[in-house]
Amino acid sequence: MLRALIVLMLLALPVHAEQVVAGLSQNRVSINTNFDGSEILIFGAVKRETAIPDEPPLHVIVSVAGPSRPVDVRRKDRRFGIWVNTDALHVDRAPTFYAVATSGPWEEVISFEDDFRYRVSIPRAIRADGAPGAADAKGSFTDALIRLREEEGLYQTLIGEVDLTQSTLFRATIALPANLTEGDYVTRFLLTRGGSVIDSYETVIFVQKVGLERFLYNLAHQRPLVYGLMSLFIAIVAGWGASAVFRYLRG
Repeated sequence: MLRALIVLMLLALPVHAEQVVAGLSQNRVSINTNFDGSEILIFGAVKRETAIPDEPPLHVIVSVAGPSRPVDVRRKDRRFGIWVNTDALHVDRAPTFYAVATSGPWEEVISFEDDFRYRVSIPRAIRADGAPGAADAKGSFTDALIRLREEEGLYQTLIGEVDLTQSTLFRATIALPANLTEGDYVTRFLLTRGGSVIDSYETVIFVQKVGLERFLYNLAHQRPLVYGLMSLFIAIVAGWGASAVFRYLRG
């Protein structure tokens, strides 16, 4: 009786007619003194048990999210002839890097409800608390954060940048800037039809500092006093060296 009940429960589970099978050109990025950015090739296919449905069309969304950190966004106003910080918004969690690429126009790829549920778009990936005043004030602060990080290449919205061939094979390229934060970068793949997510898959890109960058990072965080003294010594030596060169050129 118990075995029959388990079989019935398994049969009642939803079966995905289409599933995503994806991969990365590399799943590890090393940051050293010569690191000036990298590109990740993301590729995959759609696994099916049935024929390809005609309508609505299939779409693919690819997102890469860096480690989330809290951040305070401040507004500056001119008071008595000087610029001072006034209002502030505490963002509870904001990804240090976030790129989202789609195979079509945003309004066709995912609905408002599924964007809210899966936190796909950049504004949805940010969790903001403590905004002054109404919701529109919160929106202005998060918009400012997004704008600043877009200018630094840390936030990217790549509409139509996923190349989807015959609703089966897909590929996309995500550019990682030089100013990456060390940590795990969650890469997510979403299949959608009619704006609804029908399947998803996640993997991780490991970003870490190596060599001299690793040494300095560990020294600064584990022995800040030694790091400060070493920085002061280097500054003194550099200043003395520059002064000696200047005196030599004058003489």
